[in-house]
Amino acid sequence: MATINPYGKLDEYEQERLMARRKTRRRITIIVLSSIVLVCVIVAAVVVGVSQSNDKKSGGENNQSLSTTIKSVCSATLYPDSCYNSLAPLVKSGNLKPQDLYKLSVQIAIDELSKASKNFVDDGIIKKFNITDEKTILAIESCQELFSLALDHLNKSMSLRDMKFFEAFDDLRTWLSSAGAYQQTCIDELENASNFGLSTFINQNFKNSSEYTSNSLAIVSSIEESISALGAIGRRRLMNFGEGPKWLSFKDRKLLQVKRLSIKADVVVAKDGSGKFKTIGAALKFVPDKSKKRFVIYVKKGVYVENVRVEKSKWNVMMVGDGKDATIVSGRLNVVDGTPTFKSATFAVFGQGFIARDMGFRNMAGPAKHQAVALMSTADHSVFYRCNMDAFQDTLYVHSNRQFYRECNIYGTVDFIFGNSAVVIQNCNILPKKPMLGQQNTITAQGKFDPNQNTGLSIQNCKILPAENLSGVNTFLGWPWKNYSTTVFFQNTMASFISPKGWLPWAGTSAPNTIFYAEFQNLGNGAVTKNRVNWRGLKLNLKAAQVKKFTVGPFINGDKWIPATGVSYKSGL
Repeated sequence: MATINPYGKLDEYEQERLMARRKTRRRITIIVLSSIVLVCVIVAAVVVGVSQSNDKKSGGENNQSLSTTIKSVCSATLYPDSCYNSLAPLVKSGNLKPQDLYKLSVQIAIDELSKASKNFVDDGIIKKFNITDEKTILAIESCQELFSLALDHLNKSMSLRDMKFFEAFDDLRTWLSSAGAYQQTCIDELENASNFGLSTFINQNFKNSSEYTSNSLAIVSSIEESISALGAIGRRRLMNFGEGPKWLSFKDRKLLQVKRLSIKADVVVAKDGSGKFKTIGAALKFVPDKSKKRFVIYVKKGVYVENVRVEKSKWNVMMVGDGKDATIVSGRLNVVDGTPTFKSATFAVFGQGFIARDMGFRNMAGPAKHQAVALMSTADHSVFYRCNMDAFQDTLYVHSNRQFYRECNIYGTVDFIFGNSAVVIQNCNILPKKPMLGQQNTITAQGKFDPNQNTGLSIQNCKILPAENLSGVNTFLGWPWKNYSTTVFFQNTMASFISPKGWLPWAGTSAPNTIFYAEFQNLGNGAVTKNRVNWRGLKLNLKAAQVKKFTVGPFINGDKWIPATGVSYKSGL
């Protein structure tokens, strides 16, 4: 647990001990934080803070009380020592508010990641370790971008006033979960680097920033649980703090509900020259940065052979095609030819509030090229409606933040829906294809690595059917990529080609007890569960109330932002 990859495989005994210790620490922390918050409520009628000191006490007594409070809060984290050692020297006042402790923890993570990423760039790492292979060089470039994204999300989690803190837990956990995911993606991309010196450098350089980010996430999760235990705040509200998208007006929403040819586009893309631009990439450069107004790009039918990026500064873009089989974006970047997975997407979305409708995204690299992404989204509040995603391994990369997919077709073979976002895939067709000889199909590989992340794959009311003849090919619902992998299939129709075992171990013959996999109210011959794998983390008898947590409303706060997109959806069960 001391390496830069603190969420790697543990043996079963270590897992059990870890979880037992964590549960005990969590109970103690909730009691401490609940007491703090309760006093805050009594003093201010709203949760604004509580003094931990008594003016009559001596300075030594105050310091002891302060130290005890910090230790109690840090005990709920995965890294209590690093939490305490980083916070204690900086906390001087006994007038300790929960939100102040949280903000200080995030600032520590920001400072550490800023320092570590600067070293990563300024040390001339490529020359320092004599790196010559293009794949590793591109992975290093990916890391530079990933660290920038992580810092963006850490800073965003600091951009709120005290009075909003207790209304924004879903946002805060999403942004911190994503900040951790960006750092972990860099580690994943470089973990197979042949240069031992580089691997050692990564372990030493980013250990602290990863732990501090995890600590901040654990602290805000504990505060949320404490408030819930007190009943001091009711339903959580999604807050934008002046930085998020300005969602569509009623008039704008009507754009998505009418025929696409009647949509008034800001720009038109057409291969035949009948539009303002001939490529999608050129049209995106025309989009204003951080626009709070919806910007509509109409892409006429045709195959656009280009690798497209909706940059993080391009907010509220809506891209509309002539149909998922008519307007197609096509590429073939892949890992075998030297492109890291994170950079291989034919269509990659970073800008928040993105909507795609009636388009197709495909990667034509083929099964022999292994990881080759068709569509990747790391954009918060992104929606894909009536779209195609077609590739083989790693087709759809639901990387991070909150996402929603409706009435899409998703084709692939190995891990073809993967990532660590909070995502609901609803009313879609999931269509496994024929893999390479000797390969097995795995529909999902969810990457939750920290128990406090609010991430997971939620697949509801979809049809899971073979795209072609898969006789002789084992097809599984998924396998646990990370120790806290979370995937829920409910109310789907599954054809008989799904393996009776249902799920495949990542390594060995079992899975960590810390995963959360569930099946609920699925239909079809492939949904029969009597011969499923006997894993403690696989839940086959959940109650409706437990599954409801993974529906659009509570899981991705969809009732707060999806209605404004005009896309139809089902909020609950």
